[in-house]
Amino acid sequence: MQAQTQTNDSTATKKVVVYQVFTRLFGNQNTTNKPWGTMAENGVGKFNDFTDKALQEIKDLGVTHIWYTGVPHHALVNDYTKYGISNDDPDVVKGRAGSPYAVKDYYNVNPDLAVNPAKRLEEFEALIARTHKNGLKVVIDIVPNHVARKYEGKTNPKGVRDFGADDDKTVEYKRDNNFYYIPNSKFEVPTDANYQPLGGKKHPLADGKFDEVPAKWTGNGSRLAKPDINDWYETVKINYGIKPDGSKDFPTLPDGFDQKDFKAHAAFWKGKDVPDSWNKFRDIALYWMDKGVDGFRFDMAEMVPVEFWSYMNSSIKMKNPNAFLLAEVYNPNEYRNYLRLGKMDYLYDKVQMYDTLKNIVQGRGLPKHITGISEDLKDIEHHMLHFLDNHDEQRLASPQFAGDPKKGKPLMVVSATISSSPTMIYFGQEVGEPGVIDAGFGKNSRTSIFDYVGVPHHQRWMNGGKFDGGQLKPEEKELRDFYKRLLNFTIKSDALMGEFLSLQEENLGANLGYDFGLYSFVRWNEKEKLVIITNFNQNTAVNCEVIVPADVVKKMNLKDGTFVLKDQLYGSSQSELKISNGVGKFKLSIQPGESFIYKL
Repeated sequence: MQAQTQTNDSTATKKVVVYQVFTRLFGNQNTTNKPWGTMAENGVGKFNDFTDKALQEIKDLGVTHIWYTGVPHHALVNDYTKYGISNDDPDVVKGRAGSPYAVKDYYNVNPDLAVNPAKRLEEFEALIARTHKNGLKVVIDIVPNHVARKYEGKTNPKGVRDFGADDDKTVEYKRDNNFYYIPNSKFEVPTDANYQPLGGKKHPLADGKFDEVPAKWTGNGSRLAKPDINDWYETVKINYGIKPDGSKDFPTLPDGFDQKDFKAHAAFWKGKDVPDSWNKFRDIALYWMDKGVDGFRFDMAEMVPVEFWSYMNSSIKMKNPNAFLLAEVYNPNEYRNYLRLGKMDYLYDKVQMYDTLKNIVQGRGLPKHITGISEDLKDIEHHMLHFLDNHDEQRLASPQFAGDPKKGKPLMVVSATISSSPTMIYFGQEVGEPGVIDAGFGKNSRTSIFDYVGVPHHQRWMNGGKFDGGQLKPEEKELRDFYKRLLNFTIKSDALMGEFLSLQEENLGANLGYDFGLYSFVRWNEKEKLVIITNFNQNTAVNCEVIVPADVVKKMNLKDGTFVLKDQLYGSSQSELKISNGVGKFKLSIQPGESFIYKL
C-alpha cells in the first residue's frame, strides 16, 4: 500500500491529524446539564474560549488541523431579535441549541458563540487568526444538501440573493430553483406520540405549526408535505439540477476526466451554464476562504451530484491548491468517483476501517479482517480519513462502543498508523469522554449536538479555562499522554507515508504462539522502517515469536543480521530482529491492549 500521488492530492508529506471540536461545547464550564436546559441554565462555549493556551495544547497533542464544527449560523431556539435575527420556530428545530446541519445564514456565524452577538463575525475572524498564529489550519462545515426551513441571510454580501429568493414556486422543479416544491400544498409539522419540541416546555412559537406554502421537499429527500418525525424535517433539500425522475439537467464530464487535475476541471467548467445552486455554494466557499478558512468538511456529499463537486472543488483549488477538502461519503462504490471526478482530498473510512475496528473491540470480528480493507483501498488509501470518534457516532469510550477508553488504545494505534491517510479525533476522546449524558433531544452514547450541555471529562481537562488537565483523574491523564505520544509520532514519521505489508497471515499459520487477537504489519520508506504490533485481547498477554517473511524482508531492503527494535511510544520495550537466510524473527512479549511501534 503506497501513498498515491493523485491529481487532487494534498501536498502533505507527513501525516495530517484533524482535531474535530464541537465549537459550542468546547469552552462551556457549566456542569448543570439540565435536560432541555436553556443557554442560561446549561451554559455555552464561545469563540473566545479558544485561547492561545488552549490552541497550543491542542497543537501539542499532535494536531495539524482544527475542524470547528457548527460555526455557520444555524437555526436555534434563542432570542436574538435585537441583533436583527428572527426567532426560529421550535417545531422545526431539533433540540434547543439546534442542529449545526440546519444552516440558516451561510454568510454569518452562530450568535451563541459570540461574547457580543453583534460582533460575532469579527470574533470568528479573530479565532481564525489566533488559530493560524498557533500553527494550526482551520476547517469548517459546508452542508450542501440542505438548509434550514427558515433560511434567512441577514448579512449577505452585496449582490448575493438568498436561497429560494428567485424560485418559481408554482412548479415542483425548475433547473435554477434552489428548492423542490410540492405545488398546491402546505407544510405540516411532523407529529409523534413520544416527542414534543423543547421536551414539552412552553414557547410562544411551539404550536405545532410552521408557515410554508407551498411545502418543500425535506432535506433527506422526502416529498411529503407532512414528513415523518424521523425525516430531516428541520431542513429542505437543495436542487442541483437533478430532475425529480433522477435525470441530470446540467453538463456532464467527458470520459477520462477522472485522470485530470483540478486545473483541467476548472477549465472545463469555465463559461458553462450551471444551475443557480452551484454558483451559490461556490460563492459561499470562496467567501470563507477570503476570511482565512483553510478547508471544508462537506456534509453528506454523496447526496449531491459528483459533477457539482468537480465544479465546486476545482474552483476552491484554483484559489488555494492546498485547501483541505474532506467529505462525508459512505458508499464504497462511489469513493473513487468523489475523489477522482469530484476532486475531494479525503473521505471518511467508516464502513470499512471504522466498522471493522468497532466489531473487533465488541468481540464480533477478528483483526485478520483488517488486511482485506487495506488491499481493497490500496489505490486510494491516502485519501481515506481514519477516525474512531466523531459527532455522529457513539463515543469510543461509551458503554455502547468500547465501554472503557483503555480498550480504544489498540484500535487507535492501528487506525493512526496503518495508512498514510489523515487521522481524526473528536474533542474529549483523548481523555475518555463516554457521552453518557441525556441532554434532552440528544440521547446518551453521543455528545449531543442539539442541546446546551457540558462535556464532563473534557471540562476536567479544561480546568476552569487553564487548559492544563488539572482536574483530570490519573487514568485520564495517562490516556491523554498516550494520544499525545501516538499522534506526535505519526505527524513526524516518514515511514507512515510509505509502504504497507501485513505480517498477519504468515504468523497465524506459523505455530509459534502468535494469537488471533494480535495484528502486526510493517511500514517503511527509504528513511524509516517500522514494525507495528497490537494486542486486541483485553485479558490475554501473549508471548511468542513473530516472523518477518522473506518477501517482506526483501521489499524492505533488509539484509541478514541483527537489528534492534525499539518502541517509539514509550521506549520501554525493546527486542531484536534477527534475519537469517532472508527471513526475520523476533521475540514478543505483549500485555493485553498493548501496542508497540518498533523502529529498526
